[in-house]
Amino acid sequence: MQRARVGGVDLAFESLGDPAAPTVLLVMGLGLSMEWWRDDLCADLVDAGFHVVRFDNRDVGGSTQLAGPGISAWGFVRRRARPVYTLADMADDAAGLVAHLDPRGAHVVGVSLGALVAQEVAIRHPGLTRSLTSVMGRPGDGRSGKVAWRMVPEFLRPPAADPVEGLVRSFTRIGSVGRTAVDDEDVRATLRRATARDTTDGSGGGRQLAACVAERDRTADLRAVRCPTLVLHGLRDRVIQPSGGRATAAAVPGAELVEVKGMGHDLARWVWPTLVDGIVRTAARAG
Repeated sequence: MQRARVGGVDLAFESLGDPAAPTVLLVMGLGLSMEWWRDDLCADLVDAGFHVVRFDNRDVGGSTQLAGPGISAWGFVRRRARPVYTLADMADDAAGLVAHLDPRGAHVVGVSLGALVAQEVAIRHPGLTRSLTSVMGRPGDGRSGKVAWRMVPEFLRPPAADPVEGLVRSFTRIGSVGRTAVDDEDVRATLRRATARDTTDGSGGGRQLAACVAERDRTADLRAVRCPTLVLHGLRDRVIQPSGGRATAAAVPGAELVEVKGMGHDLARWVWPTLVDGIVRTAARAG
């Protein structure tokens, strides 16, 4: 595990593969550390010819923990938040890490909240963004990609007595058709590993959620993005519904939209080949 000082925060990161190869920066979702980009998936990307960088966003894992309130349950339901920091701040963190590691820029891949951050990276730091892959994202227009009402309890549910099995059940509810026992064991092993390394008190997810709820409408700025872009979205996603992916792809000129039947709000192993192939294809468009 390595660390880099970027702006006012320290970011924990891991570099995999040949640093001379094109860099892929992996940006994880809400409250999750870099381990959730699973080792086998990262190995697939290295085998595809990339230098892979995964990192902890601010407020999770081994990166700097911020202070201040997150968001109340009522604020989440009403979509009102006063964030301690913004998605743009998180994007500047990510871009700063790219500049530190590979001034040529990176193929930026984000999932869920990470997709929103990745979009901001492409908007704010075009010189460091060789291509963009937005997975389970939305453009922040306030209309597309809303959470389905029946999924709202997932954000308000009290901690389970057994956090590991509670998270397995959560992924079962929000995740893809065809999740297997291997996927469930991935959750157990990853959570234990992430918990063992975590230096925060666990409050960062609330501040990240506040930043997500307070997101700006990026639609107009996405129309100015010129790097090759892939938008990948599951048709079973009820946390960020498929309209979010469609609106994102419609906003970015020349974006490729891939909608995956049966995919929910997770990265089940059966989705990995589609994701890796998409990243490879999109990177090739960048030349």
